[in-house]
Amino acid sequence: MAKLSIQETFIYVMVTMAAADRDMTDPELKRIGAVVQNLPAFAEFDREKLVSVAEACGTMLGEEGLDAVLDLIADSLPERWHDTAYALAVEVAAADLHVEQEELRLLQIIRDRLDLDNLTVAAIERAARARFRKP
Repeated sequence: MAKLSIQETFIYVMVTMAAADRDMTDPELKRIGAVVQNLPAFAEFDREKLVSVAEACGTMLGEEGLDAVLDLIADSLPERWHDTAYALAVEVAAADLHVEQEELRLLQIIRDRLDLDNLTVAAIERAARARFRKP
């Protein structure tokens, strides 16, 4: 398969994360939409393509499996964007304010596939905890 654009790769990461526990919640889907609407990395992305890219990811997950999707993500994404991809995965995992065991495992797999160091991972996860903390 051809490589994805950076924005398509980010969408694949977020959709894969949302599907990790087999239950894509409304907060997760809303978070994906908000990220695409607001993140500067998506400034040049045609937002009308969000649904078709997300559906393509879902189809690939169903037909080829998680490993194929993760391989495509790792092959498509330049190294300088690895931390951003992981941050987006954490963002989606935290969106419903409850991270399931399957989501934790997928986060571990993503950080390993993207070869992220422990300090970067800890900083991203700590920032997410701070953003999603309830009073």
